[in-house]
Amino acid sequence: MGKLRSLWQDKGNQYRYIRWIAHYTKPYVWKIGLMMFLNLLSIVIGLVLVQITKMIIDNATEGLGFGSLIVIYLLITLGTQAISIFSGLFATMLDEKFSFGIRKQIYEKIIHSHWTDINRYHTGDLMTRLTSDASNVADGVISTIPSIIQLGIQLILVFGMLFYYSPLLAVFALAVAPVAALASRWLGRKLGKLQNKVQESESAYRSFLQESLANLLVVKAFSNEDYAAERLTKLRDERFYWIFKRAKLGTASTTVLSSTFQIGYIAAFSYGALQIYRKMITYGTMSVFLSLVNQVQGPVIQLAQQIPRVVMVLASAGRIMELQNIPLEEHRENVLVGQQGIGVKTEHVKFGYLEELVLDDVSLSIQPGEFVAVIGESGIGKTTLVRVIMSFMSNVEGLVEFYDAQGRTEPANASTREYIAYVPQGNTLFSGSIRENIRMGKLDATEEEMWEALRLSAGEEFVRNLPEGLDTRVGERGYGLSEGQAQRIAIARAFVRKAPFMILDEATSALDEQTELGVIKGLQELSPRPTCLIITHRKSILKYCDREIEMEG
Repeated sequence: MGKLRSLWQDKGNQYRYIRWIAHYTKPYVWKIGLMMFLNLLSIVIGLVLVQITKMIIDNATEGLGFGSLIVIYLLITLGTQAISIFSGLFATMLDEKFSFGIRKQIYEKIIHSHWTDINRYHTGDLMTRLTSDASNVADGVISTIPSIIQLGIQLILVFGMLFYYSPLLAVFALAVAPVAALASRWLGRKLGKLQNKVQESESAYRSFLQESLANLLVVKAFSNEDYAAERLTKLRDERFYWIFKRAKLGTASTTVLSSTFQIGYIAAFSYGALQIYRKMITYGTMSVFLSLVNQVQGPVIQLAQQIPRVVMVLASAGRIMELQNIPLEEHRENVLVGQQGIGVKTEHVKFGYLEELVLDDVSLSIQPGEFVAVIGESGIGKTTLVRVIMSFMSNVEGLVEFYDAQGRTEPANASTREYIAYVPQGNTLFSGSIRENIRMGKLDATEEEMWEALRLSAGEEFVRNLPEGLDTRVGERGYGLSEGQAQRIAIARAFVRKAPFMILDEATSALDEQTELGVIKGLQELSPRPTCLIITHRKSILKYCDREIEMEG
């Protein structure tokens, strides 16, 4: 976060952010171009209307007919409205598609990166980057940057037209432009820092919301409802402070600029009135003066307002790029054949989440088709060992390798998860139907395969007794099911995969002894027989395993 605070001063980073934004924008260039063309067409039509207005006023003053001009003015105005409506709808659709495109690519980056690299970020912070920051970038590309280009073109066209009528007035109308440019630069630096504060406070706000809702039972169990509400209010107040501070700065600068331009408008009005008094211009020309002075000063004000928006866009791009720079997991071509299971061996493995090692010089070997129990006291590193075997970690020292009965070997990588069916600790069900949850193990699983997996996991009976069977819907984390039922669904999800290597991490902790026995028998019925690594604290399971490995120290 600290390096983002120097965003505005760091031109090297700005250049990288702009290149990144340009890369994402390529597929949408022609659509953005079409939208800009329509907006520029509206600007040109506006200038034509200024001329028609002059002709109507002059004709009326001289007693000439102007009915046809009114009709033309009305038709052009209706046409402009139609263009504006189409352009607005088109911009909304384009903004949504662009922002979703960024979110999708960030999401894919997250799910294809090492678990440890992503787990350093809080879920609330990731959600802020996926939503708020992606929206900022999309708005910048679809709205802010095209607006700057359009305003620049509009300024040139209007200035040229005003210069044609009155060079003095045209120059005077732009006299405050340098002041606006300096103010915008100063404002951009200030707003760049404030924008990062706003995003950081939003991340903290969302993080607390996500955590407190995910752990609602803990909040209620310790009667901390009032504390949680007060904490949320405090975070909201902090977020409001930075948002209000940003808004005050923006409003103050806009007020100063608008007041300056109002003085310019009054001067132009006075100049035009003096010219009419001296009979040097017509009333129609006076209307052109006033309209064009507004149209010269308007783009300058809007350009000054857009500069801070560019800073906000670049700040959000930097936050997104921080995720984009996380290296992807390694994928290799699968080479093993595991009809009778595959084995795994580790040699001198070392790993630690922080500086302290959790696994230190761990070596073990599990043969193809073996049922092996891993035991040890809580916190000794059993689950971490599973994560290392499944290649969830990015900074593992030592060898982790799978092998088959034919002697072929393959280093652990993201692709070797294709060989593994995994039942993690705790309740890991998704909101949706039981059918959808089981199919997470095998997306093309048939009805028969799902019922067979449920039978082997001792879950068939209770699912058949549910009103909608497999189509029964459950809430987040399996709400609507007991812990034991949710655990059996998770086991069925692993069984339906029919993988040659199975990992059960405290998978039967919520089951009674008889149901647990049914699951173990189902595991032994799997055909072909998988290799099975079971992490457990229950002694009753050990008699069903070929051997046990105890982790110490």
